[in-house]
Amino acid sequence: MKEDYYKILGVSKSASASEIKKAYRKKALQYHPDKNPGDANAEQQFKNAAEAYEILSDQQKRQQYDQFGHAAFEGGQGFGSGGMNMEDIFSQFGDIFGSAFGGGFGGFSSAGRRTSKGTNLRVRVKLTLEELVLGVEKKIKVKRKVQAPEARFSSCGTCGGSGQVMRVTNTVLGRMQTASTCPTCGGSGQTLVNRPPGSDANGLITKEELVSVNIPAGVEDGMQLKMSEKGNDAPGNGISGDLIILIQVQPHKSLSREGDNLHMNLYVSLPEAILGASKEIETVQGPVRIRLEAGIQSGKILRLKGKGIPSLNGYGKGDLLVHVNVWTPQHLSKEQKEFFESMRDDEHFVPEPKKGDKSFFDRVKDMFS
Repeated sequence: MKEDYYKILGVSKSASASEIKKAYRKKALQYHPDKNPGDANAEQQFKNAAEAYEILSDQQKRQQYDQFGHAAFEGGQGFGSGGMNMEDIFSQFGDIFGSAFGGGFGGFSSAGRRTSKGTNLRVRVKLTLEELVLGVEKKIKVKRKVQAPEARFSSCGTCGGSGQVMRVTNTVLGRMQTASTCPTCGGSGQTLVNRPPGSDANGLITKEELVSVNIPAGVEDGMQLKMSEKGNDAPGNGISGDLIILIQVQPHKSLSREGDNLHMNLYVSLPEAILGASKEIETVQGPVRIRLEAGIQSGKILRLKGKGIPSLNGYGKGDLLVHVNVWTPQHLSKEQKEFFESMRDDEHFVPEPKKGDKSFFDRVKDMFS
């Protein structure tokens, strides 16, 4: 089980952005590879801290993590699931380290070598409510740009393979050195020297691939999952982009979702409400038979424990709330009308709500309180 991101950085869940950044810098300096050469454990701690900071420093990702935990970034999505290496960390968070380590790690400067990254791809995956409840593996076809096998690259002559060009300017404060992305290679540090037929200016060709996506139970409509490095390739030795998967849940014919709970309307006839009945209802886990007590009132809510949506955090399941609606007939035969006429003043048909019976508005208030 993955360790809590807040625990990795040693901060509370209410920590501010500046506190998170300060805590990450402290951890990063503590476990920096230059300080711990050959220490595999320190390298892993360094990567864990970078992964935690990548999530908690982004407001949207932090909200998803606070709500759904690690499950919001599972199935290959999220940077800690196999996508990030040392080069990724230094290129993405190089500014965090400042000049504490001089030349940096693995040939990267303290400003961070700008390793190029391919563009992201976005796909929409439609799920039924049953798939959402049980979790599902989806296979989707993706057209992505990949590097042509025959493409050959050489180190960029402008930047010398660093991906950056340095400029020195004279200011009132003295000579200032600044770094910017190389205009020749676009930051990749490489230039294409052999362009295969059918490839674009970056040596990339379009290829259709079948990608397997494991979608965890409990995802919500509109949620985005990320599969690292399943997007378009970058030229040369750059990092591939990501595949962003947008979840779209199709409406169910009889069930609606509210958080981890499901709701359904059950219509019963007047005789069933008066005499009681046994009814079979459909749930996402299969048919279930429930018993309606004699004299059940319209608006009664029956709660079926554990028949709702699994929590994305793995903390149990929601419930299925069955809303009972007594169906009043609109067309009666002469004999039926005569019967109900005779019952109009019968004491058994006079409404006598009990003190514990809640009105419709009270029940709605309870649902949202």
